[in-house]
Amino acid sequence: MRIRPAHPEADADALWRVLEPMIRAGDTYTLERDMSRADALAYWLAPAHATFVAEGDGEMFGTYYMRANQRGGGAHVANCGYVTAAEASGRGVARAMAAHSLEEARRRGFRAMQFNFVVSTNVRAVRLWESLGFDVVGRLPGAFAHPTMGEVDALVMYRRL
Repeated sequence: MRIRPAHPEADADALWRVLEPMIRAGDTYTLERDMSRADALAYWLAPAHATFVAEGDGEMFGTYYMRANQRGGGAHVANCGYVTAAEASGRGVARAMAAHSLEEARRRGFRAMQFNFVVSTNVRAVRLWESLGFDVVGRLPGAFAHPTMGEVDALVMYRRL
C-alpha cells in the first residue's frame, strides 16, 4: 500500500467512490446524508486540507485529510478525517493512514492531534485511536443523531505528538 497526496482532478472519481458510502450511511460523520458529489469533494479537498489517498494495485483503499484544528493559538494542533473504502475494511488501511498522518503532522510542525467529534458507536475507530495513544478528553452526551440508534455520544480525543 502506498499513501500519497491526493490529486483533485485525477482522483475525484475514486475519492467519491470511497466517500459516498460513508456520507449516505450517516453514522460516523456530521455531513448531510444527501450531500452532492461536488459538495463532498469540495469539503474533502478544501484549500485548508492536505488530502492523502491510500492505494494499491490501481485501487484507492482510503483517504484522509489533515488541517490545523483551530486558527491562531490552536494552530499547532492537527485535526484529521479518515475514510476507508468498504471493500478494504479489515486490511490495515485505517491504521496505515493513521500512522502516516501522525508522521505527516510531526513533519508539518504540529505538536498534537485532536479529533473533535468521534461518534462513540464507531467502536473500531475509537479502539484504533486509543491503541495509537489517543485519550478521550471529553464526552458530548447525545451530540450525534445516529440514523438507527438515535442520539449517541460524541468523543473528543487528543494526543501529543
